[in-house]
Amino acid sequence: MAIEIKIPSLGESITEVQIASWLVKEGDTVTKDQNLVSIESEKATVEVPAPEAGVVSSILQTDGATVKVGDVIAHLETAGGKASSKAAKKSTDEPRTAEKPAEKKESKAESAAPKKKEKAEPAPAPEPEPEPEAKEEPASEPEAKEEPKPAPAPAKPAPAPAPQATTSKPAGSRVDETKPMTLLRRTVAKRLLDAQQSMAILSTFNEIDMSAVIALRKQYQESFVAKSGVKLGFMSFFVKAVIEALKSVPQLNAEIRGNDIVYHHYFDIGVAIGAGKGLVVPPVRNAETMSFAEIEKAIADLGSRAKENRLKPQELEGGTFTITNGGVYGSLLSTPIINPPQSGILGLHSMQERPVARAGQVVIRPMMYMALSYDHRIVDGREAVQFLVRVKELIEDPTRLLLEV
Repeated sequence: MAIEIKIPSLGESITEVQIASWLVKEGDTVTKDQNLVSIESEKATVEVPAPEAGVVSSILQTDGATVKVGDVIAHLETAGGKASSKAAKKSTDEPRTAEKPAEKKESKAESAAPKKKEKAEPAPAPEPEPEPEAKEEPASEPEAKEEPKPAPAPAKPAPAPAPQATTSKPAGSRVDETKPMTLLRRTVAKRLLDAQQSMAILSTFNEIDMSAVIALRKQYQESFVAKSGVKLGFMSFFVKAVIEALKSVPQLNAEIRGNDIVYHHYFDIGVAIGAGKGLVVPPVRNAETMSFAEIEKAIADLGSRAKENRLKPQELEGGTFTITNGGVYGSLLSTPIINPPQSGILGLHSMQERPVARAGQVVIRPMMYMALSYDHRIVDGREAVQFLVRVKELIEDPTRLLLEV
């Protein structure tokens, strides 16, 4: 029985997807729930499994094709169906049909061989003639001396082009390669452009002394791992600090809808992750109710699944504020772009040991720049600075996070 493989619905807002890559080919036998094809939407990459076991009888769309939700992209013949019998018949028939022409050629060659021999038989008759002509050999010798006449000698320069072949591809050859943008990359590009065109984005900066957090992690890392099964990273500190700062500056946990400002009284903190095919921002939902260990586990899970293209579209929706960490790539300072419709994003950067003044003394401390980009339509400069100062206070004295002061 033939089964149609269709593009599944991936969400109300998604109407078309792109074929990322086929994981099988025509004629392959597959098991139930085996992934057949990887498809990419504007939000995530998902894989379509086989509804039943069978044989892939036809593939209707190639890699890179853009198709709509509900389109048929392949046919699957259930196990024991026509497709498998046809494939078996084709595999057995092909060798037989290939042999027949060979047999015919051999029979023709065999029949032709005796005919040639019959015509060639009279040739031996002149064999005695060379003996009397042997006296004329001196006359033929001069002709033999004219060996330079053969034209093959000029053919020797033919190898000359070989060096040209090696020099025709210099290291700096000007070669262009064109690849279509994936739906995910196109969506990211459009959203970033829309953000810059529709928002009044401004950025402000501050720096943090990371000494206290580093010392705290070093002191409690072993017991934290033993109890929770996950490492204590920096991100959980920043998520906690951001939540407290957002409580002080609620405009940064809000969004504009028409002529209204919608204030969120929950904290879904998006964490920007650079996946292989583009930037995704899955939110840690209700992060205000989570412990340090729960936050670390949630971020680790989202990060690993994002890099493996296993995030579901609904896991990428929403978010009230975003944290992006360019420091993992070595960024010292940047101005992140807001993820609409949010009104703010905090950019973290790499830590560097720098000389700073403490109590009248110059000391070396691990310092980190942080940048806040905000929508100036609803967030004033004073509030943006207050937000960064609050984050700085909480990270430089992390005990405040536990005492909520």
